[in-house]
Amino acid sequence: MEPNNAPEQGQNKYTKLAGNTMIFAISSFSSKLLTLIVQPFLTYAMRDVQSMGVSKLLSQCANLLIPLVSMGMSNAIIRFGLDKGNSKKQVFTNGLLTILLGYAVLLLCWPLLSLAPGIGDYGVFLCIYVLTSCLRTLCTQFIRSRELNRLVGIDGVLCTFATLMFYVLYLVVLDMGAEGYLLAIICGDVTSSLFLFFTGKLWRYIDFGRINGALWREMLRFSLPMIPAQISFWIINASDMFFVNAMCEGYGGRTGAEWSGLLSTGYFLPTILNTLGTIFYDAWQLSAVTEEKGRSHFFSTVFRSYASVMFCCAAGILWLCRPVMLIMKSSYFDAWQFVPYLTLAAVFTCFTQFMNSIYVVYKRSTHSLYTMMAGAVANCIMNYLGILWFGPVGVTYASFLAMVLVFVLRALDSRQMLRLRLHPVHMTVNVAFLVIEAAITLAEVPLYGLWTGLLCGVVILYNFDGVWAMGRAILPRLLGRRAAPLVAWVDGVVEKIYH
Repeated sequence: MEPNNAPEQGQNKYTKLAGNTMIFAISSFSSKLLTLIVQPFLTYAMRDVQSMGVSKLLSQCANLLIPLVSMGMSNAIIRFGLDKGNSKKQVFTNGLLTILLGYAVLLLCWPLLSLAPGIGDYGVFLCIYVLTSCLRTLCTQFIRSRELNRLVGIDGVLCTFATLMFYVLYLVVLDMGAEGYLLAIICGDVTSSLFLFFTGKLWRYIDFGRINGALWREMLRFSLPMIPAQISFWIINASDMFFVNAMCEGYGGRTGAEWSGLLSTGYFLPTILNTLGTIFYDAWQLSAVTEEKGRSHFFSTVFRSYASVMFCCAAGILWLCRPVMLIMKSSYFDAWQFVPYLTLAAVFTCFTQFMNSIYVVYKRSTHSLYTMMAGAVANCIMNYLGILWFGPVGVTYASFLAMVLVFVLRALDSRQMLRLRLHPVHMTVNVAFLVIEAAITLAEVPLYGLWTGLLCGVVILYNFDGVWAMGRAILPRLLGRRAAPLVAWVDGVVEKIYH
């Protein structure tokens, strides 16, 4: 992150970001690693491809309800919790009260919601899933706002292990299918929430007798626009499965549920990028809000390195996507065709998330809403046309283009708040390389593995200086003083090649 160009006294901000990133890597990576490990496991544990599709559709239904029930409060908890002038007890109490009120509304409306096709049979599980997920997010975000980052890391490992064990119990031992899939996630969230509640002594921060109405209204003004923004994000990322399920019945001799099952399996590798993005963003939120001096330069420097890492990882995924998908049950192998453009979409998802941190810092949540809604509308239109023109894989093109649209809109809109340098030539060249690599993979040209491997190498060389800028901030945290000779040597090589 270009520490050489930063003032010596400013180094602590990069060191702090690197340290927080490592701590959240333990938490987030362990929990996301569960997804990477479990996805192949699920292809064997679930009864068939159709059961997988049903499970994922139910999970996405819950993800749609969660921001409605929580009223977007998870975003406000960490933003207002980090403000030194706010009472943390009042922030946590307001967040908990909001979730309880939102859940009461959900229960009142449930008789109508349960009429939706396919939901009625799983109503109890979905209701519990939504509540436990909201409570876990509340506890986790509040612990982060108190900057108890090591506790978050421990919780991530615990939740990962617990959920994995519940998957084995409900899917393998009890063979409960879709119900077992939901129940395992519920039990994992409960385990995490109880751990954080008692180790973080969160009962001390609950006081319904002293509700700060002014703070609550301010938190709601910030969080409520996040609801349609989160729903719009859900539309871009999850509506694909519903479009495929509805429009691809009988396509290629498969049912719509089977195609949605393959599509959900196709997210397996792009999840790696989303994992890296989540790890970084959890740490970045703290630095973005608390580091006020030289903010424009700080944001620009960090984004350049972050983008370089994302582009290199995406190039590697595109190169290896077909051979890696061989670890799935054979009936799931065709999911590889969804990977290339889902990977590109994941890259820009991470970039739009970074741009959203600007809105968080300046408390402009409505801007997040407008930009994400534009992407959601475009995504739905392109999903429909993409399936008509290209079949099920068309939804991946739609997701990629929708996220590019959101990123461009946020890049233009955020300039009135922060002068962020996005290095457009660097971005355009990298995207061109990745699109060519994706096209070669999908076309299955002769020796495609060789050509995509060469392109991957070109992308890594082109971005190595940016990747190394992040690496030289992290290595001293990992190796201490022993990192100095390595850092000095690589600095010399980078200087000769790139300057």
